[in-house]
Amino acid sequence: MTESQPPLIVAITGASGAPYAVRLLEQLVTARRPVSLIVSSHGERLLKTETPFASIEALRAHIGAAAWDAVVRVYDDHDRGAAPASGSALSAGMVICPCSMGTVSAIAHGSSRSLIERAADVVLKERRPLIVVPRETPLSSIHLENLLTLTRAGAVVLPAMPGFYHQPATVDALVDFVVARILDHLGVPHNVGRRWAGET
Repeated sequence: MTESQPPLIVAITGASGAPYAVRLLEQLVTARRPVSLIVSSHGERLLKTETPFASIEALRAHIGAAAWDAVVRVYDDHDRGAAPASGSALSAGMVICPCSMGTVSAIAHGSSRSLIERAADVVLKERRPLIVVPRETPLSSIHLENLLTLTRAGAVVLPAMPGFYHQPATVDALVDFVVARILDHLGVPHNVGRRWAGET
């Protein structure tokens, strides 16, 4: 694990959208960005349901064990004493991708029942970047109020809503659209997707 910069906390929860998380992790490992990875039990089930990876170990093998081990450290979501639970442990911020509405609610109300929720609470109180990537439709007034609460607290709400102006021909292109926006907000250089350059 490199010590050159504080890690980015990446969390995967139970909302549909596991391919976004896989692509994001691929890009962060490629960019050699230190990552503190936390996957909830529902997030693990999501990976099994929506991707070919039945475990975190399978995802590690897909990305490349050597590259993964150089930058990724995995934490148990039940370990409330892990480093991401403390403000004194430096981080570069946090991305929750995908972010379930249950997780949104818990963070918005400060309940901190898990390491993911506590880490997000810490990131907000320390005024570090928090990006939540919700994937839910339709949205109830409860969902909207909770997302507004997070926005007012300083989080970036970046819904998994791909655009179509780049005329995507594959599901991967739709995934890349959202992941590129996440990477942009993290300040991570990338070549994912095609940027809008204006009409010709």
